[in-house]
Amino acid sequence: MTMPFVVPRAPELPEATWTSYGLTTLMVLPLVARRRAPVAVLVTVMAAGALYTFAVDGPGQPLPYTGLVAFYTVAELSSPPKRIGIAVLTVAAVLVSVGLDGDDMRELLFSLFVFAAAYAFGRFTVTRKAYLRAVEDRARQLELTHRIEAEQAAARERARIAREMHDILSHAVSLMIVQAEAGPVAVRTAPERAEAAFDAISETGRDAMVQLRRMLGVLRENEGAPDAPREPQPALAGLPGLVERVRGSGPAVSYEVTGDPGVPDLAVEATVYRIAQEALTNVIRHADASTVRVRLEHRPEALTLTVTDDGRGPGGGSGLGLVGIRERAAAHGGTAGTGPGPDGRGFRVRVTIPRARPPGTEARTGPGPGMQAETETERTTEVGS
Repeated sequence: MTMPFVVPRAPELPEATWTSYGLTTLMVLPLVARRRAPVAVLVTVMAAGALYTFAVDGPGQPLPYTGLVAFYTVAELSSPPKRIGIAVLTVAAVLVSVGLDGDDMRELLFSLFVFAAAYAFGRFTVTRKAYLRAVEDRARQLELTHRIEAEQAAARERARIAREMHDILSHAVSLMIVQAEAGPVAVRTAPERAEAAFDAISETGRDAMVQLRRMLGVLRENEGAPDAPREPQPALAGLPGLVERVRGSGPAVSYEVTGDPGVPDLAVEATVYRIAQEALTNVIRHADASTVRVRLEHRPEALTLTVTDDGRGPGGGSGLGLVGIRERAAAHGGTAGTGPGPDGRGFRVRVTIPRARPPGTEARTGPGPGMQAETETERTTEVGS
């Protein structure tokens, strides 16, 4: 509305006065505070516009721009009751203004349309801001979820590494201690057995170092060669060697395999190997057993490992090894049972891990994991006695 005071007007039109200029300024300055007091600003602007039109009779403009801006702000920031009340008063003011100005229906419809558009844009702005807030909240929630998942994955990985380190070091150190304690006695009574004991200590230490290097190699960051080959995890094929090493430490260990292994599952095989390793380590450290039986049963529905000894049980250890066995079995949906052996003698660890069935196949009806199928063909391998 300031253009008539800047651009020279036609000679036949009245000149702009300082009063008119002051009123046009009063119609603009309140917009600075429109977001803090939208209703008060709209009322001030509309009142200054009415005074300008009816009292001063200065040069005007076809559209009340400042009133539209203030009305837009009311539609955006005010509560529903205030918005409705102000909209009704604004429509009434438009009707009165157009009626006093000549009662032109075209001008009335145009004025109502532009004020309705200002109101609609104000509500659209509210919807858009709400949508942006929802998107930002969702992004923050996703980021938080990803962070929590990363922390949980790191915790699971730390627990897995702890189990691996426990199994490797506990097994190797236990064998080395047993052989080292038997060495001095064998030196005095049977030198050839002492030499075998020292060889067993050396072999056990080297095997532990190889496994530790393998684990550290997997953990070590190698940005220069991200595709560097890694050593495989232990598998069921390594159980005879594990049994042989334990047999060399004193107890008579037998190893028996029944059933058809079928398609190997490397993750399950590594888990079963570690469970057998932990169970045999507990036998060496706590059981004081003379005989140990390791039995591996391959069934269509499950893989079962049983380690039974004739010793005095797990003793007074911390129990972390048995906890690790249960955790490893549970990670594959299996179960682990520990307790006295047959007739209440010794100690037995029994772990059952179900086999994953191919998608779309139905479960076969037959004996459970702990039963022997009558029609099953057994393949039995005896390693030592």
